[in-house]
Amino acid sequence: MSTSTNPQNIPEVFSDFQPIVKVASPGRINLIGEHTDYNNGFVMPTAIDKKIYLEFKENETDSTCRVYSATYNAYLEFDLHHLSISDKSWENYILGVANEINLLGKKLKGFDCIIKSDLSTGAGISSSAALECGFAAGLNALFDLGLSKLEITQLSQRAEHNFVGNKCGIMDQYASVMSKQDHIILLDCESLHAEYIPADFKSCKLLLLNTNVSHNLADSEYNTRR
Repeated sequence: MSTSTNPQNIPEVFSDFQPIVKVASPGRINLIGEHTDYNNGFVMPTAIDKKIYLEFKENETDSTCRVYSATYNAYLEFDLHHLSISDKSWENYILGVANEINLLGKKLKGFDCIIKSDLSTGAGISSSAALECGFAAGLNALFDLGLSKLEITQLSQRAEHNFVGNKCGIMDQYASVMSKQDHIILLDCESLHAEYIPADFKSCKLLLLNTNVSHNLADSEYNTRR
């Protein structure tokens, strides 16, 4: 079960937050291969310099988790032993990741987390994957879970499938976790074989523009097409 509260009811612990783990999780662009990742085809993504920032610390409880989004002034509290799908979309990215980690048999305990973002939501640069992967990576480090980068990628995809309801391919999560600076990934979404290609555009530059047209894959015809 999860509970959301008004910003006025945010726990005092967040007023003097001293994180143990800090994560910067990037969004992504894709140069070639639209709607091919969920068909097990080839894509060519890479991470960008816009990121979601997450800070974590243990809170000395067995299972109480408190998450505050400083960007949206929103608060979520939940119990690790009683996870269920929320009617608030953003919460399910968090709850879904915690659920998938539980299903792997990894031991989580109570924690507090603050989230800040300079990624535009619904702009097509995978803010959802950045949130999922950053949240999973932070918990992995905080509790020394021993998850590999590929395991973080895959459990984050499952979280989006099972809690958010978006039957996405693997590209977004893979690019957020596995990208390398100054390289583009040529990814086979069936085998997950990846080749890193130098991003040397000579005299050309890539320009990333925000059209301000927002979308939500879970509420669109994306799942129908798949």
